[in-house]
Amino acid sequence: MKKVKLLTLIILISCQGNKNDDTTIKENQALSNIFDSIEKYGTAPEDSLYRGFHPKGKWSSIAYGDQQIKADTLKKYVAALTAIDDGTLSGQEKISKELMLMDLNDQIEFIHYDMILIPFNAEGGFYNQMSYSLRNLPFNTAQNYNDYLGWLSNYDKLLQDNMTLMQKGMSKGIVAPKVIVRNTLDLLKPWMVDSYDRSVFYGPISKMPEAIKETDRKAINQESERMITRLMTTYQTLNKFFANEYMAAAPEKPGISFVPGGKEYYENRVNHYTTLPLTPDSVHNLGLSEVARIRAAMEKIIRDTKFKGSFADFLQYLRTDDQFYAKTPQELLNYAAWLSKKAEGQLPKYFNKLYTLPFTVEPVPASIAPTYTGGRYVGGSWESKRAGIYWVNTYDLRSRTLYTIPALTVHEAVPGHHLQGALAAEIKGIPKFRNRYYISAFGEGWGLYSEYLGEEMGMYTTPYEMF
Repeated sequence: MKKVKLLTLIILISCQGNKNDDTTIKENQALSNIFDSIEKYGTAPEDSLYRGFHPKGKWSSIAYGDQQIKADTLKKYVAALTAIDDGTLSGQEKISKELMLMDLNDQIEFIHYDMILIPFNAEGGFYNQMSYSLRNLPFNTAQNYNDYLGWLSNYDKLLQDNMTLMQKGMSKGIVAPKVIVRNTLDLLKPWMVDSYDRSVFYGPISKMPEAIKETDRKAINQESERMITRLMTTYQTLNKFFANEYMAAAPEKPGISFVPGGKEYYENRVNHYTTLPLTPDSVHNLGLSEVARIRAAMEKIIRDTKFKGSFADFLQYLRTDDQFYAKTPQELLNYAAWLSKKAEGQLPKYFNKLYTLPFTVEPVPASIAPTYTGGRYVGGSWESKRAGIYWVNTYDLRSRTLYTIPALTVHEAVPGHHLQGALAAEIKGIPKFRNRYYISAFGEGWGLYSEYLGEEMGMYTTPYEMF
């Protein structure tokens, strides 16, 4: 009797196990199918610009109504993902689900809060994004150039469509502040030229390989004059729009809280960027305590150097003494490059797994350098045959202090963003979006941790660098 009961129990457990296995398989497949569907839906021809390929076909619409439709579609994906039972997912699948939900909700919120009506910020936006893309695109064959000239009309339409969005923003009171608009007018200057052959867009044409046949060369030159002249007219219109209509509508006070829904959007951004249920006030208070802690450490460094003078006097010394400045842009680049290799040489001591994609050091492009940060990392990829780039800003050398370069290097290059981004891209067995998805809390958190690790790595050799 006991044997029969035991056999019955084993059969019941076995059947239940098969049922759960079937459910798990179905849920796993459903998750994979949703990811594939989102990937296809979210992929647009123009995305290839950021991967180092000339886009083919009509670009996706950024019209206000079409973006509302996009938000509704993304909400359906959110609902479908939320319906999948976490209990049937592996640990990695749970992470993938959670990250995709974070990404989808971020896109939905950007549209919901009408931030699509301010398509630029202090560093630029839709009007100067080609500074990033043109340098990474292939220009080796006549076909490359024909592809390039083929998509420039789509870019021209993108410029005009963004102006339409900004006009709608003006009607709703969702406008960038004057300080950003003034900055934008400065950033537009490299794009405002009086001859097509002086345009940023003519740069690739001016470097046409000699191997391209004369007949192709002539046709490319003719079409480039027509297309770039058209773009020049659009940029002139855009510049006038910013300087007159948009500037008049722009508020004097900076900050998102001065636009409709701005306070709510700010709170939303705090949650998104920290990935924690924090309030703006709690973040501000944390910031105050951190500034106090850091200030105390800085005061100690001043005392240790035996400097005679106040904190303000020390800052003045750091900002004015010639020993802290490079004499030429190349000197600054050479120093950053040397520090990069010094840091890279330390990596095997701290990390058991390293990247295969190399990185290089280059100056920030001239078209964005005047208002750009001191440096930044630009990701590369094996797919597009591009190394990662550690950008160093060589514009206005008297604002580029040498003692800030070690911290900048370990943050932007290694063990900072390059190590982090290149390793993420090389992870196998996860959905594609995770290889390239950037979370600020982790990305910038890792950058700051790398600055701290730089102490142990011996990257700071003077008290000024530590300061």
